[in-house]
Amino acid sequence: MNLMRSLVLLCALCGSCYALATTFPNRPLTLMIGFDPGGSTDVQAQVLATILTENLGQPVNVLHQPGAGGAVAAAMLANSPEQGYVMMFSSSHPFTFTPLASSTSYDTTDFRFINSLAIQQSVLVSGGVMPYSDWAGFLAYARQRPEVTFASQTPQDRFVVRLIAQKENLNIRFVPTSGGSGSSPLVLSGDVDFAYSGGSHTAYTDDGQMNVLMALSTNRLEGYPDVPAIRELGYAFSDDILRVVAVPSNTPDEQVTILAQALEKAARDPRFQAVSQRLRLPIAVYSETELDDIFREQVEGYRHLIQAFGE
Repeated sequence: MNLMRSLVLLCALCGSCYALATTFPNRPLTLMIGFDPGGSTDVQAQVLATILTENLGQPVNVLHQPGAGGAVAAAMLANSPEQGYVMMFSSSHPFTFTPLASSTSYDTTDFRFINSLAIQQSVLVSGGVMPYSDWAGFLAYARQRPEVTFASQTPQDRFVVRLIAQKENLNIRFVPTSGGSGSSPLVLSGDVDFAYSGGSHTAYTDDGQMNVLMALSTNRLEGYPDVPAIRELGYAFSDDILRVVAVPSNTPDEQVTILAQALEKAARDPRFQAVSQRLRLPIAVYSETELDDIFREQVEGYRHLIQAFGE
């Protein structure tokens, strides 16, 4: 009888230990950022990590892995054995556009996209010190010069500017940067003629230190309703970019479900909404299934555009 009780107790203890061992998360998590600290992605991610730490009951540490417009971090994520313990917060482009436009060790199928959290406000900007403040003024300036300089963050923004240069017969010199923290000083000082921004410009436009020349989205941006969208200006392209949280493709369903619930809760948190509002990034929560459909359509569109306008 005592032996039977011991066996029952042992089984119960083993079951408890197994449950504890498989509870997710049971150790710290990592939230990767594909840019240097200080840009709008990092600013939003720092608040997100704080909220997720509370929602998940484990520390969520931000790790910066800049390079190739987020592609370096995406490659690390795709090959990570950490499953749901490592995540990446990023615009969708490193996952959907970059593998089509350049050589990468991954493609879109190497990830699970847990949730989107915001719509990125992608624009072309110039510094307030420049002698133009809108797109017409920039074109007049550029046509009088043998070359204009562009601060680039991603393969996608270089694609857009090559498309524009082809149509307008401009000679563009690209100046690579690692995110908004790298490009903003160049714009503010006038060391480049114009630049791409995914959100860092919002800290400088109200006082005139930067001017938004055009929105790269299909429609005018919520934060800059007076600025024309790219198609309004006569270019056969537009791009609506989401900020998403991705994990490696082999992450189990139960982990994805837990992370999705924590992210949806974070999107409703007043702290995340406040920082997003300050960055003029509208909240937009789409599920994994919805994102799969959105990205499938976007990839096909990018493929056709690259074939038509790529180098």
